[in-house]
Amino acid sequence: MGLFKKLKGKVTAPSDKDAAAYWVYVKCNRCGEVIRTRVDLHNDLSINYGEQEGETTYFCRKYLIGSKRCFQQIEVAFTFNQGRHLIDQQISGGEFISRDEYLRSEEQPED
Repeated sequence: MGLFKKLKGKVTAPSDKDAAAYWVYVKCNRCGEVIRTRVDLHNDLSINYGEQEGETTYFCRKYLIGSKRCFQQIEVAFTFNQGRHLIDQQISGGEFISRDEYLRSEEQPED
């Protein structure tokens, strides 16, 4: 039984493994499709060195395209501080929505 527990621990991801992720939920301005994407806080960020000490930030830009309706391109840009906490977000072609809004729209049947 000990071997099974070891294998299970290797196969199933621990709950804190996604701590390196920032989830983004957007809604397309053209068709209203909702899209979810993940920003990997360890691999997707580019470093911006400040001119003075302590001004280092991280930047991420993503282009999102839905798969159901209009294929409108949505651009999202994020700035994170040194601790990789979000300090600014911008969007073009859509609007940011909450996780709850995303989940509600996914539960609704398609037209």
